[in-house]
Amino acid sequence: MMMQKTPSRPRAALIALATAASLGCALLAASPAALAQQQGATAPAEYRLGAGDVIRISVYQNPDLTLETRVGETGVVSYPLLGTVRIGGLSATQAEKLIADGLKNGNFVKVPQVTIVVMQVKGNQASVLGQVNRPGRYPLEVADMRLTDLLANAGGVTTTGAEILVLSGTRNGQPYRVEIDLPSVFAPGGRGQDIVVQNGDVLWVDRAPMVYIYGEVQRPGAMRLERSMTLMQSLATGGGLTLRGTEKGIRVHRKSADGKVQVLQPAMDEPLKDGDVVYVRESLF
Repeated sequence: MMMQKTPSRPRAALIALATAASLGCALLAASPAALAQQQGATAPAEYRLGAGDVIRISVYQNPDLTLETRVGETGVVSYPLLGTVRIGGLSATQAEKLIADGLKNGNFVKVPQVTIVVMQVKGNQASVLGQVNRPGRYPLEVADMRLTDLLANAGGVTTTGAEILVLSGTRNGQPYRVEIDLPSVFAPGGRGQDIVVQNGDVLWVDRAPMVYIYGEVQRPGAMRLERSMTLMQSLATGGGLTLRGTEKGIRVHRKSADGKVQVLQPAMDEPLKDGDVVYVRESLF
């Protein structure tokens, strides 16, 4: 009697099964600490409680322990049964654990489930001033709020705002000041210039550089000086010369470092500077 052979599995299927088994063993062998560290690497940073923040503390099935309070200037709150609790600088999760441990260790609540909700952010704020649509103070609602987030809260830069922004504050107890080229933040690889904003920072948006055109042009007046704008480009922005205007009669009035005004006759492809005044004379013929 002949033995019937069992059909063999395809080689690819066997390899897939072996790989899956190895992966499963690796996951089982991984320690909880290693898994937590891997998950924490991608988790966003939590907001840190600060002086002035209004918070609500509640304990599950213990309504008498519900408290809405303001974090004091020294970072402490007064909580029932526990007295003074220092939570300034802690995340909401860390503060929840601190209060829960106090209730448990004091035998007040066997298994306390504490929840903290930030009602108003007052302790961590930054200011936006200058040429923005909504200047003012804004809360740093997340620990890693960046310059572009703060600028978006202020409504963005106005049409008269400059492209170079100035962020000032303190870092490690030392005065801090940095200039940021806003367009480069959105360029490839510009993420590093999108600085994380800290409590007390001030973002200043200056007025954009301007040039002024008058004389025999279609639209005389002030205009925004774009980067590397040449004399010819400024004239084009002003609508060009009138029928009575002449290129030979173009003069640029520029203030020097000592405050004196120089009268120049630059070439059409020469770039202008902030504050330049372009005058187009009338043709004599």
